[in-house]
Amino acid sequence: MSEPTHALRRTQRSFSPVWIVPIVALLIGAWMLYDNLSRLGSTITLTVETAEGIEAGKTLIKTRNVEIGKIEKVSLSKDLKHAVLIARMSPQADEMLNKDTQFWVEKPRIGLEGVSGLGTVLSGAYIQLLPGNSTEKQDEFTVLENPPIAPADAPGLRINLTSHVGSSVRIGDAVSYQGYTVGRVEDSRFDPELREMHHRLYIQSPYEILVTSNTRFWTTSGLDISLDSQGFSVNMASLESLISGGITFGVASNSPMGSQAKEDADYVLFSDEKSAQEGHYNDYLEYVLLVDDTVRGLSDNAPVEYRGVRIGTVISVPWNFTAPQPDSLSRFAIPVLIRIEPQRFDNDESQDTDLKAWASRLDKMVKHGMRATLKSGNLLTGALFVDLNFYKEALPFKPMSFAELPVFPTISAGFAQIEQKVSNLLDKLNHLNVEPVIASLDKTLVSTQQTMEKVNSIAASVDQLLADPAISQMPKHIDASIRQLRDTLSGFAPDSQGYNELTQSLSRLEKLMQEMQPVIRTLSNQPNALIFNKTLTEDPQPRAKP
Repeated sequence: MSEPTHALRRTQRSFSPVWIVPIVALLIGAWMLYDNLSRLGSTITLTVETAEGIEAGKTLIKTRNVEIGKIEKVSLSKDLKHAVLIARMSPQADEMLNKDTQFWVEKPRIGLEGVSGLGTVLSGAYIQLLPGNSTEKQDEFTVLENPPIAPADAPGLRINLTSHVGSSVRIGDAVSYQGYTVGRVEDSRFDPELREMHHRLYIQSPYEILVTSNTRFWTTSGLDISLDSQGFSVNMASLESLISGGITFGVASNSPMGSQAKEDADYVLFSDEKSAQEGHYNDYLEYVLLVDDTVRGLSDNAPVEYRGVRIGTVISVPWNFTAPQPDSLSRFAIPVLIRIEPQRFDNDESQDTDLKAWASRLDKMVKHGMRATLKSGNLLTGALFVDLNFYKEALPFKPMSFAELPVFPTISAGFAQIEQKVSNLLDKLNHLNVEPVIASLDKTLVSTQQTMEKVNSIAASVDQLLADPAISQMPKHIDASIRQLRDTLSGFAPDSQGYNELTQSLSRLEKLMQEMQPVIRTLSNQPNALIFNKTLTEDPQPRAKP
């Protein structure tokens, strides 16, 4: 009975102190593990095009030059097109990881603004973090190829530009206003479906007030040389735009400033300042010109003018050449598409234009003789433009269409009119009967030749006469006669005796004539008064009344 009693006593023995040490060590290890885990931040995934200069366990993540994370793993993506980075962030960085947070690799760069990232030559590349302001948390990010132009919360204005032509605008290019840099290009991409270039601009504060609803943007190439129908011009921008290009903006001289631009506003990017000044017009009327003359020198974007004022633009030369032409016109005319842009006369481009009223006005002007013609705008380049004007000799025009667009009537250009007049003159000359005229001219020439022979003979006779010695003595005799005449006339000077005698004779003659007047009057009344006595007639007596 003693053995069971001994076993019972052994099971009732208390806990051994030996186990206290491992339990304490386990508790300390658990606390240290908890402490280390509590000090670790979240894990994020970064996607980058290439992992050049990035090493697992060494490459750091910084913001404001403060370490907030480290790259733990570098691998390829499943499609093998990108590099995937796994990074462990510190707890203080958890609030920075949101939708607007941006990452990029900081390394040496040489740009227009100078050299940056020289500190990474010795320390190695690291990843820079720019915190965002969004409240939406995110743990997957794409690493940017270049540093952002400005933080997402930077004061200023961000707008979008669209261009239908290729341009040399790149990310980081300057945005200037009258030669002064006020912003940068944040993004630039090409849309292959729409065939458009899209640019995003950042205008730093306080220069955002310069951008209004009527502002126009255009590219600057540094040196701009143009030779067109308007003449020759050379424009040179800043040295920075000369090296890399850029974008500048302003308000057209004939437009008001407009209202303050809003965030993410959309604008059109023009190819040059001239195109920007002309503007982008959404409301227009399209017409087709069927030109019988040559269109050499007429190009797209050529001006359409009315008495020197631009009212439209040439869109395409030629346009829809294979479409059937109206039977009433020449089948070999060249179609040219033009646009009449009424907005050129409106100060506020935001208002809608009454196109129906403009179309009706143009129809009335066509009825009064308005026609389109091609004229030379530059004799040096031979560039042409479309001129609209009134012509009194214009024939009536019947409205017609070409490829579902109205046709605007045309007439021949100035040189073509001169050629036509010369051709008509030559036709008239060809129909003239010139043989009788030539025969008459021959007779006239023969008669003229005979006359000239007679004139020559007379001239010879005159020469012979003048050669006679007697003729040579005539001047001496003439001088003597003139001398005698002068001596004779000198005797009748007012103070001479001959003059006094002549005056007295004239006085006596005048007195005699006065005395002879009664005799002459009597002879006039009675011619026989010298033979018979003068009969005196009695005065008639009036009769008395019976």
